[in-house]
Amino acid sequence: MIMVRQHHKRGVRNYGRTGASRYGQGPMRAEMNSLCPLALAEVSRMKQTHQITLASSAVISGIGVHSGDSVKMLLHPADADHGVVFLRTNLPNGIDRLIDARHVNVAATELCTVVGDRQAGAVATIEHLMAALAGLGVDNVLVEIDGAELPIVDGSAAPFVEAIDAVGLVASDAPRRALRVKRPVRVDAGKAFAELTPHDGPLRLDVEIDFANTAIGRQRWVHESHPQAFRRDIARARTFGFMRDVEHLWKAGFALGASLDNTVALSEDGVVNPEGLRFPDEFVRHKLLDAIGDLALAGYPILGAYRSYCGGHRLNFAVLEALFSDRANFEIVELASRRENAGSKVGAPAFGSSLR
Repeated sequence: MIMVRQHHKRGVRNYGRTGASRYGQGPMRAEMNSLCPLALAEVSRMKQTHQITLASSAVISGIGVHSGDSVKMLLHPADADHGVVFLRTNLPNGIDRLIDARHVNVAATELCTVVGDRQAGAVATIEHLMAALAGLGVDNVLVEIDGAELPIVDGSAAPFVEAIDAVGLVASDAPRRALRVKRPVRVDAGKAFAELTPHDGPLRLDVEIDFANTAIGRQRWVHESHPQAFRRDIARARTFGFMRDVEHLWKAGFALGASLDNTVALSEDGVVNPEGLRFPDEFVRHKLLDAIGDLALAGYPILGAYRSYCGGHRLNFAVLEALFSDRANFEIVELASRRENAGSKVGAPAFGSSLR
């Protein structure tokens, strides 16, 4: 659902800029000196059966990797059942635009994921932030942004994780809902494919890539969704690209903000970045990071298994479309504690207004 509002107080607590934590890019360094010491402890005590939001607002600034434009983004706490919503400001007509982070609002998937409408207001390259929110189990947040593309920062989800850690998380009294995959769905594109299948537990991702470039080759990573595993194994993996494609991308209006500060660059001889890789298989880990972010556009945590081969944003989006093409493919369940009846169904349409 895309809405146009001139007054933006929709279901938001602590809305505003006062006291917001800041994470800036200039050059690629945090304005905060250390993480909030209570953040990780707070998360570990939290009931994952209840909806989670930020304890206060955080600010992240930088440039868009494709546009090259400077942008400022604020992450605000939000009420239960708010979901992840982008508030696009600084539009030519002076009217702010709210864009729900849902698959139905995806406008493009070429090289990044875009939600909204490019004419009326859109937000691009949302996948790294969406991955950070999903990876840490954040359900509700208002993302205020004054440009058309999220800041790339260092090309990974780590700066977003650090900004969230700096302000901490809080749980509401509202029960958390999840989407349980009931029937397998699959999409194919030549040798590439992506599929979602039933799985007893949180989202399990099995991602495999296969590149002719010998610095990448064939890599595979399997990830069981858990905040600690996301922080340790996935969040720091950076986006990557090939030097041979730069001129073509520039002519097409992409990668105008890309640099060795925010992208792993590859030549025919290997990795160009002087610091090298953060992981020997950083490439497949980043592809998995993208998949987490794209699949978060389901609007709920997914209970199921995802598998892809040579996938990307287009296939991630396509498998969500396949999933939602038939209501029998999934159900919305309430995540109950072990002492309660786990998996009770919610008596409302998956995307009905009663869930917003």
